[in-house]
Amino acid sequence: QANVINLKTFLSAVRLAHQGNDTGVLPLSPLVPAKNSDVEKPKTKMIITSRRDYPLTKSFPFSLEHLQTSYCKLARIDTRVLCLKKLRKLDLSHNHIKQLPATLGDLVCLQELDLHDNHLEAFSGALCSSSLQKSLQFLDLSQNQIQALPIEFCQLRGLVQLRLDDNALLRLPCRIGQLSHLRFLSAARNKLPFLPCDFRKLCLENLDLFGNPFEQPNPLVPNIQLKIPLTLLECAARATVNHSIPYGCHLLPSHLCKDLEVAKTCRCGSACLSSFIQITVTMNLHHVAHTVVLVDNMGGTEAPILCYFCSLDCYSQFLDRHLQSNG
Repeated sequence: QANVINLKTFLSAVRLAHQGNDTGVLPLSPLVPAKNSDVEKPKTKMIITSRRDYPLTKSFPFSLEHLQTSYCKLARIDTRVLCLKKLRKLDLSHNHIKQLPATLGDLVCLQELDLHDNHLEAFSGALCSSSLQKSLQFLDLSQNQIQALPIEFCQLRGLVQLRLDDNALLRLPCRIGQLSHLRFLSAARNKLPFLPCDFRKLCLENLDLFGNPFEQPNPLVPNIQLKIPLTLLECAARATVNHSIPYGCHLLPSHLCKDLEVAKTCRCGSACLSSFIQITVTMNLHHVAHTVVLVDNMGGTEAPILCYFCSLDCYSQFLDRHLQSNG
């Protein structure tokens, strides 16, 4: 982009200097500071909203912090995008993406990821264990084909806003209460029959669960998975969780570690693993959110939530209180 005449003069001076000519005869011009208008600033934002504008031969500027490539009919994420280490916002909405590469987690500065209206069927557990754990604050997975999120999803503890609308979700992550920074949650028009027990721990500003086929809770019809007497494995697992005994894959098989990470909590506060009594009870969603979008067209703000008991005694005590309050 240099001036052609100035460039030829400079190259001529370089050639003469290389030949050993005296500096006095070199065609040198006095140094003039570059004007602001002559200096091209690094590009930090690029928005592409059609297939014909998508760069096929040119690279994306490495200085990009915000990239939007929507309506480009992308079937996968471009590997050139995964090299943009300064990206803070990545919008890949309205494409045909079916799978997310694990290397997406290498974008260490990524704060906002918009993937709505694609063909995703899953969100990788590897991504949840990547640098996105600390950086990601906004995630939009709405209008995809996701049926379940992995156990590791709740490691994304920096999330402030999460959109899951219009998927095929049959359940929410069982440890969703670990998302302590989450303030906006939308999971409308899915296939949720109930909410996980851990949902009680959320502290939201806005919650939308409209259009889910929530079951009618019935505490009098329990799902009994209790084994009496308890197996040695169950006793050991309960003791490990209840007493916060350290464990890891260097001490236990990995499948046991995963089981311990998703241990259920009884109303009494004790843990239970595979031996428990399960029921669903009604929870007013205003207990976890300031603003609640109505659950149905009848004006309801209540939804069924799972509840666990570690023993017959705990369930009996709950049942007595429940019958008295409804008596």
